[in-house]
Amino acid sequence: MTEPKTPASHSFETALKRLETIVKEMESGELSLDDMMTRFEEGSKLVKSCGTTLNEVEQKIERLIRDGEKLTTEAFEPKDT
Repeated sequence: MTEPKTPASHSFETALKRLETIVKEMESGELSLDDMMTRFEEGSKLVKSCGTTLNEVEQKIERLIRDGEKLTTEAFEPKDT
């Protein structure tokens, strides 16, 4: 069995795909208890990494507002649909 990659080595999309794979493997019922724990630990790290990335992106999304010649920023607030 190969060592799982650390979350820092994943892009967000790659981490999300890996999480989907981990979930499928765990739901299959074919893993040993040790392998289940390894996947759970890896998945937990990936979830934390993805959450951090999403929080960082959310904080960076800003809407530019023109106020005459001056540009200001305002935190992006999604509209309720």
